[in-house]
Amino acid sequence: MKQISDAKTFDELLDIKYGKPGTGKRDEFEVKAKAFVVGEMIKEARKEAHMTQEDLAAKTGTKKSYISRLENGKIDIQISTLFKIFEEGLGKKLGFTML
Repeated sequence: MKQISDAKTFDELLDIKYGKPGTGKRDEFEVKAKAFVVGEMIKEARKEAHMTQEDLAAKTGTKKSYISRLENGKIDIQISTLFKIFEEGLGKKLGFTML
């Protein structure tokens, strides 16, 4: 069995530690990793806007505890809520092209 020290690339490291893509352990890791990234994006944008978690919660009709859990990658977020936080709460336009 390969050891982490045998990994030559980041993908190999993930394969050794969490399994190949499509396995349960790897899928769970990737979901958590994406939640972390989204949380960091929200936290960074909130801080750039000089807002507290309470301020953002008030602007988006949520609670401070919800914003905190999002920023810490503890919960999943619906796409509609993500748009609401960035657009209504932080005044940032999330652009995408409709096909």
